[in-house]
Amino acid sequence: MQWEKLLSLKRQGDKNKRLRIKQDDLRLGFDVDYDRIIFSAAFRSLQDKTQVIPLSKTDFVHTRLTHSLEVSVVGRSLGRLAGKKILEKYSYLQEEYGYQATDFGTIVAAAALAHDIGNPPFGHSGEKAIGEYFSIGNGQKFKDNLTPKQWQDLIDFEGNANGFSVLSGSRPGVEGGLRLSYATLGAFMKYPKESLPKKPTTAIADKKYGFFQTDKDFFIDVAQELGLIYNKTGEDIGYERHPLAYLVEAADDICYTIIDFEDGINLGLISEDFALEYFIKLVKGTIDTHKYNLLQNKEDRISYLRALAIGNLIQDAVSIFIENEEEIVKGKFPYALMDKSQYKAQMKDIITLSVEKIYRSQEVVEKEIKGYQVINTLLDAFITAYNNEYENKATNFDNLLLKILPEKHLVEKESLYERLLHICHFVSMLTDGKALMFYKMIKE
Repeated sequence: MQWEKLLSLKRQGDKNKRLRIKQDDLRLGFDVDYDRIIFSAAFRSLQDKTQVIPLSKTDFVHTRLTHSLEVSVVGRSLGRLAGKKILEKYSYLQEEYGYQATDFGTIVAAAALAHDIGNPPFGHSGEKAIGEYFSIGNGQKFKDNLTPKQWQDLIDFEGNANGFSVLSGSRPGVEGGLRLSYATLGAFMKYPKESLPKKPTTAIADKKYGFFQTDKDFFIDVAQELGLIYNKTGEDIGYERHPLAYLVEAADDICYTIIDFEDGINLGLISEDFALEYFIKLVKGTIDTHKYNLLQNKEDRISYLRALAIGNLIQDAVSIFIENEEEIVKGKFPYALMDKSQYKAQMKDIITLSVEKIYRSQEVVEKEIKGYQVINTLLDAFITAYNNEYENKATNFDNLLLKILPEKHLVEKESLYERLLHICHFVSMLTDGKALMFYKMIKE
């Protein structure tokens, strides 16, 4: 892979080549990407989507929106630090093409901002609920009418693939979705493959999948424009990662490890004594004990330790990235950056404690159970209504139900796969609160 191609400013539908050296430094194309994501309805909806605690009324607990903003901030730092080193190593990128270290930061920040934009309501259990509706629920009946890859898209419904569709999917009058630069889309693509074959290798890029069959052609266009390395055989589609996708992933890994842990402490699910024991292993080389001892309340103490921990992990991630940059560009680095971190054991300990004390807490489990009920009910009702209308046998209830679909979802889809995916997409874009409201409307 070549950095000058990986940093492409091209957008879907472009007729002329966009050159970095001719860009207005006051508003670069990569800045436009960030702004378009911020102002999108899909991003705004993250304010009422679960990060850890579903439907929480506690004001300091993170939502997907605050989590995404924090991941973006960490991603910007990672990108700028890495970009500075890359430009020092490949000076022609700046001299001939005009790229700056801040470009790397903005690309990673924009992709990180969007990294959860396709996630359904109720956290990761929302993805599982959609998948299980088809694999073990009422959606099983559709299997024989779909291709294996179409079926896999549904039974392993994936927020990353849904996010790519949100960012790039066309609808009448809105060609190319948000029309982001290919560089930002590349950095967003953590799993640049289709749903089958499932986990063909242990490489991190093969862990999940990154696009639905409906988006395959455009995905290939982006990958080829960026010069990503094709790594599958036959008719299967898959590529090695865009190098900056490693930084987006690292930003997410850092934030959910440290900040979900912080939420658990603030909620009282984890004691401060425990927190100090775990945090001190991450910050012992940088902590100012005098400053720490002056802090009077738990929130300030935990906030200080969290900031130090994130700073140390950022520096570590950038070092790993730069040390392995040549292998990454060759498509020969099959790991997440934080898998090679000097703090890997400490992060694993924090995640293990978070799983025990937070993710499996009574409140989380109860809300995830409700999430399953909500999503199954909505999928069943809307898929039935949507298919009945297509087949001209809609009941009065079906017609009433379709009237509450947002206008942009009132479109005809010819194939069964497209209709099923369309309703999955609609449900996935609901906030926790809106999904619960529709559920109560249907059930009560």
